[in-house]
Amino acid sequence: MTALFADPDSVLSALATLFVIVDPLGLVPIFLALTGAFDTHARRQVAIWASLIAFAILAFFTLLGEGLLRLLGIGLPAFRVAGGLLLFYTAFEMVFERRHARKADAAEAALAERADAVRPPMSANEVRSLAAFPLAIPLMAGPGAITACILLAPPVMSAPLAALGFLLLVALVCLTALAAFLASEPLHRLLGETSRTVLSRLLGVILAALAVQFVADGVRAMAGT
Repeated sequence: MTALFADPDSVLSALATLFVIVDPLGLVPIFLALTGAFDTHARRQVAIWASLIAFAILAFFTLLGEGLLRLLGIGLPAFRVAGGLLLFYTAFEMVFERRHARKADAAEAALAERADAVRPPMSANEVRSLAAFPLAIPLMAGPGAITACILLAPPVMSAPLAALGFLLLVALVCLTALAAFLASEPLHRLLGETSRTVLSRLLGVILAALAVQFVADGVRAMAGT
């Protein structure tokens, strides 16, 4: 984990971690619930803006996250342990099907807030507002994704090319989410509830293993081994 891009396995591990946490396929039914009453153009605009906002947030913490930790006096090993525990909790929710319910509750709360104010066709400001909350934050760029970016991103000052490469991975995950949103209706019919549940639990197990590795790396670093 410490030498991202030193080998292909590190790249695949980082990509898998980001993909599992953002969970583009798992967001499809929530996206449909949020935009079900909108026309095709408004739905496309929400998908594009949500992906752009999420990428901007994750890119910010990729580039400046480690500096913010130093400013707060938090060592990276300690953050690895805390971040690993947070990611393990996310994995626990995925395995036991609690994460989808939590995200659905956030979507319902956002719909309730806009029930009287939003009617199609949506204005540009309403599109960006819905894209920012709850799609971009906290569903795409939530605490888990932000934590993963800080933990996985190479140091910007000492490895700028590697940091740029990591940003490309973040962009790839956001583009995957955008593609899933744009094809949300056929994807939802294709996957079905059973397939989505099985996939979410399988990815949760993988994320749990990655989270344990984060904690182990942090403990070793703090112990000076």
